[in-house]
Amino acid sequence: MTLADWWDGFWATYNTVIFGIGVSAMLSLSIYVTLSCGLLSLANAAFMGIGAYAASLISMQTALPFPVALAAGTALPALVALAVGMPTLRLSGVYLAMATLGFGEVVRVIILNMDITGGPMGLNGIPLQTEWWHIVLLLAAVLYFLARLRRSKIGRAFEAIKEDEVAARLMGIDVAAYKLLAFTIGAGIAGLAGALNAHYTFTIGPGNFDFERAVDILTMAVFGGTGNLIGPTLGGAILAVLPEALRWFKEYRLAINGLILILVILYLPNGICDPRRMRAFLRRKAARKNAAEANRGAL
Repeated sequence: MTLADWWDGFWATYNTVIFGIGVSAMLSLSIYVTLSCGLLSLANAAFMGIGAYAASLISMQTALPFPVALAAGTALPALVALAVGMPTLRLSGVYLAMATLGFGEVVRVIILNMDITGGPMGLNGIPLQTEWWHIVLLLAAVLYFLARLRRSKIGRAFEAIKEDEVAARLMGIDVAAYKLLAFTIGAGIAGLAGALNAHYTFTIGPGNFDFERAVDILTMAVFGGTGNLIGPTLGGAILAVLPEALRWFKEYRLAINGLILILVILYLPNGICDPRRMRAFLRRKAARKNAAEANRGAL
């Protein structure tokens, strides 16, 4: 067997998993945006569904090019978030989580009962237009955009609101406007991920965007850590691969997956990528190295 034959077989078997890594990383980044502004939202699965259905319907029922479908899958969830966020973001904490969870259920039920969305059967025969380089390019663009956003005035405002909303308001920050902006950006990224996902899975249904998916998206960000952009990206990638890596355990796979998550939450509460813990580790390592050199010099 030549290397080309091996690669063809590997790609045919695992291309969905590889695509899923990029989409999961994008979904994790979508909720990172809202968490970075102190918002606990569980609506990202619903926004993913809106983006997936919008892009799929454009691809299946019009002759418009794929980039237009992706743009619609990004813009429509952002517009919905803008409308929903105005009344909803007056809430905070668990009340906001409950409200956004309710919104997600409303979206799922609407999709379930509409003829154009295929009802409970969903949409089948979606054109397979997503290529690996689409995901790589768009994930890189999202990371670049969020990195610039984090270092900007907007990113500093997000951080101030997350740390102390009252103090941020007293400093002259328009808390409501920045919260709505974070909510809208997260929705757009989730919609883009949904649009890409729909065009490589061939089929989508209401069950793909339910409460379980909303919790999965939140888990990715918490697992990786929300202290920087690397954490959510890494968390999404690992949790996308983990079920496949554990498939040899068959019926015990989900139990082992859950056990790993519990251990990480218990012993790494800030996620596997915690900048403070890393800096502390590097300082301790440097201190031990300096002490060892001082001891050698004294001898």
